[in-house]
Amino acid sequence: MQRWLKYHLNLFLLALSFFSRLPMTINIQYSPSKMRRAGRYFPLVGWLLAALLIAVYWLMAPLVGISAAMCLLMILSLLMTGALHEDGLADTFDGFFGGFTTERKLAIMKDSRIGTYGTCALVMTLVSKFVLLSSLAEQGLLEVSLLLAYPLSRAMAISLVQDMPYLANRVPNSNSKSETVAKPFSPKVLIFVLITGAMACILLPFWTAILVLISSLILRYWLRLWMTKHINGYTGDCLGTAQQLQELLIYLIILSNSQITL
Repeated sequence: MQRWLKYHLNLFLLALSFFSRLPMTINIQYSPSKMRRAGRYFPLVGWLLAALLIAVYWLMAPLVGISAAMCLLMILSLLMTGALHEDGLADTFDGFFGGFTTERKLAIMKDSRIGTYGTCALVMTLVSKFVLLSSLAEQGLLEVSLLLAYPLSRAMAISLVQDMPYLANRVPNSNSKSETVAKPFSPKVLIFVLITGAMACILLPFWTAILVLISSLILRYWLRLWMTKHINGYTGDCLGTAQQLQELLIYLIILSNSQITL
């Protein structure tokens, strides 16, 4: 039992080091096979990040107010994740809308420079997050929204590896971080990923939780079609895009449903 716990703690820490910039003071055993298995803990990384953001909000909101606290939360989130998902969002929009062939789109996505489409997508996403999170905080729904959006958006994003081909090998000189986790999960592990991603639904009213889950599944289906149309598969940037859009959708559904029930 102790060996099993140590093994899975190592997998979680691998996931944490991969999907965040939080400092690691524990020696982590790395191998490509362990890294592939660590993907199952992507939603749990979301739980930890959400908990840290909530703690900062509780500390800062009484001192500086909601708007300033939201700015601090967004900055902290970017620092904790290294803007990994936001970078993927910008690259995806640049590639999908700036290229005319699959090869050209993938090459643009690999380019470290940001273009007009990526800039617009990134700015609109950050502005939307600020508005939605501020409104949720005013309704007293910030904590539950973070506890659901951070894990569930990551679960939905990583679930795309199940039924889509990974395309980084079509990009010259590709060294994508996502390649090590771009393997389908076993059915048992996939269920674990989805359950840990959606657990916070129990904190919401029943119909709100159902609406969030259905909306997230619909968005996942649409994202799969969208990515297939443009590049006939996915890259790590696409997973980052999926995470960001899922997160925004969850905030929007929770907020809109709270307005209806008021």
